[in-house]
Amino acid sequence: MHLPWLDDDTPFPDPETALTDQDGAAGLLAAGGDLSPKRLLDAYRQGIFPWYSEPQPILWWSTDPRMVLRTDEFHVSSSLLKRLKAVDRSMQVDGPWRVRFDSAFAEVISHCAQPRTDAHGTWITPAIIAAYTELHHLGYAHSVELWRDGRLVGGAYGICIGKMFYGESMFTLLPDASKIALAYLVHFLHAEGVRLIDCQQETSHLATLGAKPIPRRSFLTEMRNAITLAPIRVWQPRSLRDGFLV
Repeated sequence: MHLPWLDDDTPFPDPETALTDQDGAAGLLAAGGDLSPKRLLDAYRQGIFPWYSEPQPILWWSTDPRMVLRTDEFHVSSSLLKRLKAVDRSMQVDGPWRVRFDSAFAEVISHCAQPRTDAHGTWITPAIIAAYTELHHLGYAHSVELWRDGRLVGGAYGICIGKMFYGESMFTLLPDASKIALAYLVHFLHAEGVRLIDCQQETSHLATLGAKPIPRRSFLTEMRNAITLAPIRVWQPRSLRDGFLV
C-alpha cells in the first residue's frame, strides 16, 4: 500500500486515487502536510478532509461513496417535529429556547471534541481546534447552537465555501438538541441556496435524518459547481414556520 506523503508545498493527489476497500482504508488519500487555512481550504475545494487521531500524522480522506444530506430531503420525525414547534414558539415569545449562529464557535467545537461514550479518544485534536477556529475567524467555519435558559445544550459546526456546506461534527447535552440545531441550519442553508451538505462518512444516525451515500464522482461534480456560487453574507437563523413546520 503506497500512501503519498505531503510536504507543506506538495499539492494533493487526485481524489479519485484514494485507497479502495481492498486496501483496508477506503478513502484514505494522503498523509502529512499541515492544517494551515490555505491547505484546508484547498482540501475542501477538492472534496478532501482531514481525519486522524494523535499520535498519527495528518491523514487526508476522500471517501467513496460519499454521505450527503440534501437540504430538501431532511427527515423530521413526529417526535422531532413536536420539539421543533416548541423551540420555534419559544423563540417568538422570548421563551427559554434560542438558536444562534456563530455566537459560541469555540464552545461548540470544544464540546464536539469530547470523546463519545462508544469511542476511544477523539479526532478533534487541539491542532484541529486551532485550525478550524482560525477558519472561523476568516469567515469559513460556522457553528449553529441551541441554548436553553442561557446554557448551550447542543450544536454543530462545519465549513461553508460558496453554496457548499461541509458538516464536521455535532454534540448534544439534551435529547434531540443536536437534531434541533441541525434542523435550523438545514432550513437556513436551503433558503440561502445551499442544496448539498457533505456528511463525509456513512452512519446510521445520519441516515435517519435523510442523508444518503452517493458516488464520489457525483459528489465532486455537484461540489465543484456549488463552491463557485456567491457565498452567504449574513448568518441569521430563520423561523421554521415557513419550512419544516408547514
